[in-house]
Amino acid sequence: MAVVDQLLDANREFARGFADGGKPAAPARGIAVVTCMDARIDPARALGLEIGDAHVIRNAGGRVSDDAIRSLIISITMLGTREVVVIQHTDCGMQTFTNDDMHARLADERGADASHIDFLPFPDVEASVREDVERLRSDPHIGAGITVSGYVYDVATGALTEVVAPLTTA
Repeated sequence: MAVVDQLLDANREFARGFADGGKPAAPARGIAVVTCMDARIDPARALGLEIGDAHVIRNAGGRVSDDAIRSLIISITMLGTREVVVIQHTDCGMQTFTNDDMHARLADERGADASHIDFLPFPDVEASVREDVERLRSDPHIGAGITVSGYVYDVATGALTEVVAPLTTA
């Protein structure tokens, strides 16, 4: 059985008991989480979130990319989000390569020129969290009155460590 077939079976079981269809699109707890797509992170379980509680934006590295900012602007402007949490993690694959490495690999393996893509790798997870929190705090489209903070999730223990304390934008 293909993995997608297993997923579809699980979804049928999930849908049989689903009772949360009437919840609004706005996050009930007024928060958005930007975190990594790493399979070892389950943001809902790690943060005690239920369906409808938060917007969760996931990408490689949990980076505050242009697309993450696009989603956050919509979450804040259209759906009432008042707080953003950036969560990156230990043992992140984004620390294992540079843009030049990825560009060369794609050229070698696929004959593709990806030199225009910034994959947003980083050597230091705490520095990356600080950079991304600052990017949000200084973005003119995020607006005033939004609380932004940053953390590192330890994939070995499940614990969060604060890197940037919550601060509300002016």
